[in-house]
Amino acid sequence: MLKVASIHPAHRGEALELPIFHGSVRAGFPTPAADDHFETKLDLNAMLVKQPSATFFVRVEGDAMHDVGMWSGDLLVVDRSLTATDRSIVIAALDGDLLVRRLRRVGKRTFLEPEPNEGEAIEITEETNFEVWGVVTYVIHSLENR
Repeated sequence: MLKVASIHPAHRGEALELPIFHGSVRAGFPTPAADDHFETKLDLNAMLVKQPSATFFVRVEGDAMHDVGMWSGDLLVVDRSLTATDRSIVIAALDGDLLVRRLRRVGKRTFLEPEPNEGEAIEITEETNFEVWGVVTYVIHSLENR
């Protein structure tokens, strides 16, 4: 089960613009003259945080969503200003817990689904204490321990 381990508000301070490499990067042999492709600067805050007052970084624990590239310890960028639609990956408040799941709407029924083979879908009924807390927009993880 993938649960929220911690929540951190987004903050846009001074821009930190780093060089961005334009062009493709091969996974095979290196391409010569790579330095010729550094053209502009990229600020990850500007790219990842569209609504600073409604954006949070959420650290997760568990592995119920690894089929979509989310692993225990990853940071998720969550925008609370977005409206969740069918198939959105959301942070859901469910009976006092915050979970990461895919929101599914089938007719008038609503489900929270883990990725395939990671458990059962949870049907949301009138009796369920449920709220979409925010929509996941990006996943940040390290490849050091993979």
